[in-house]
Amino acid sequence: MKREDLRNIAIIAHVDHGKTTLVDEMLKQGGAFRENQEVEDRVMDSNDLERERGITILAKNAAVKYKDIKINIVDTPGHADFSGEVERILKMVNGVLLLVDSFEGTMPQTRFVLQKALELKLPLITVINKTDRPDARNHEVVDEVLELLLDLDATEEQLDSPVIFCSGRNGVASYSPDSMGEDFRPLFDSIVEHIPCPEGDADGDLQLLVSSIDYNDYVGRIAIGRIERGVIRQNQEVTVCDYNGAVKPFKSKIVSLYTFDGMNRQPVTEASIGDIVCISGIEGVTIGQTICAVDSPDPLPFVKITEPTVEMTFSVNDSPFAGRDGKFVTSRQIRERLYRELLKDVSLKVSDSNELDSFNVAGRGEMHLSILIETMRREGYELSVSTPRVLFKEIDGVKCEPIERLVIDVPESSVGSVMEKMGTRKGELVKMNPIGSRTRLEFLIPSRGLFGYRSEFLTDTKGEGVMNSVFDSYQPYIGEIPTRAEGALIAFESGTSVTYGLFNAQERGTLFIDAGVDVYEGMVVGVSPKAGDICVNVCKKKHLTNTRASGSDDALKLIPYRRMSLEESLEFINDDELVEVTPKNIRIRKKILNNELRAKDEARRKKN
Repeated sequence: MKREDLRNIAIIAHVDHGKTTLVDEMLKQGGAFRENQEVEDRVMDSNDLERERGITILAKNAAVKYKDIKINIVDTPGHADFSGEVERILKMVNGVLLLVDSFEGTMPQTRFVLQKALELKLPLITVINKTDRPDARNHEVVDEVLELLLDLDATEEQLDSPVIFCSGRNGVASYSPDSMGEDFRPLFDSIVEHIPCPEGDADGDLQLLVSSIDYNDYVGRIAIGRIERGVIRQNQEVTVCDYNGAVKPFKSKIVSLYTFDGMNRQPVTEASIGDIVCISGIEGVTIGQTICAVDSPDPLPFVKITEPTVEMTFSVNDSPFAGRDGKFVTSRQIRERLYRELLKDVSLKVSDSNELDSFNVAGRGEMHLSILIETMRREGYELSVSTPRVLFKEIDGVKCEPIERLVIDVPESSVGSVMEKMGTRKGELVKMNPIGSRTRLEFLIPSRGLFGYRSEFLTDTKGEGVMNSVFDSYQPYIGEIPTRAEGALIAFESGTSVTYGLFNAQERGTLFIDAGVDVYEGMVVGVSPKAGDICVNVCKKKHLTNTRASGSDDALKLIPYRRMSLEESLEFINDDELVEVTPKNIRIRKKILNNELRAKDEARRKKN
């Protein structure tokens, strides 16, 4: 049976190429909103963190109607750290829209997601977005996409895929970059024409692969997937089974059944092949399992998710200020939260650490893990986080490490400083192309070499540089890479920072705190330009005499302090430091807080 009235597509692209804005316009022109309805920008980015950072973190579903044909759309993340979302979502669709920025062209994440789509033999439509940009390179970018397709061994059908030129923000599309249409009709027509409709045996036994999991406090887990075979009905008895046999098949009952209509979930009593549905009522269902008819358990293979490359240790916060802000502070609560995250994030791994009350959490990159930390922090969790470290692998008896493909766009004046820094961090230049007044550099660099580089890069390029990376491969261990050259300014005693103490401390380096901040012994309050840590007394008050008044403190001028974000803190810390994360504060501290004990430990390590 063919479902001519249905199409399932995913929109894949590099970060910031305009996926979510394009989906906004598709929803508007597909009748998902009333004519007088006020709709905010990037309506699919419903998560607070997504709206703040301007990135998509979680893949989301929506549906539009065009000429009596329902088009299920999956908006996917563009950042490489969330590519696990993209990999599993591709099992739910019959084709993809590859979105490419008309100026930036093909970027590292474009290559990664396109490779995954080609491996699954999915047909594609190339969409050149932002064609209204004054610096658009429409024809060159089309050539870049063709080169990439050839490089990734695309089939003839994939090489002959249609190319659509559009402006997602203005809601117009056409077959030529020289004359823009009035709406998205060319895009919708191409989807109907070139994306195959779902096929399958509607009379066969039920088969549905779970590609995504949502969670609701009232109904528990909600499984999302596409029906591969048969019909699914509300209140139906089903068997849930696993392809690799890790979980014993178990029986359950479908309580609620939904399909997508615009941005909303529409309750239905039954759905057939090709439909993307949400199911509640199955306790314990996870991503990659297959929901089958009771008497015929027939699991489907699930896409192999790329392994994590970076690991951090999450531990209970044991600082002197522990328990002040957080609602969830015990190791049991942190453990439960981390294992709950595993239910919906297939590219995350959690294991118990050798240390007490600690857990090793492995993910795709620093941002992948920092988003998890930020989410936990907002939920009321309090924890300490170690410096990121890469996961080594032994391949044929050789120690290997993850290598990233890094693409950097910088003004010509910054090329020298970038090349110098890449050299010290063991980066290997692969490609160098001028693009207008800017230069694009492509490097292969160990993942370790990128730790702490982003803030340096922004300083070196005066904020004008753009850098993006994606995992490339595992290669033999390259050798030592120098870590942070600067030392830390460490609080000498516990108390509250005062202007007099900070005024004397700021001569030693850049401060991270202002006056009136509670500090404790061993807390990092700034960075010194010289190597080696320095203890500073930021709580020191001026001793009053009959010739010195406390009011003269007002005349002391403090240099504006550097406010450290969570990502900057994770990039900054050394192996002997931790980031203390609470709902209200982010602090950097030494693992050993006592100054004497820390000095003894350092002396012992140097001796060994």
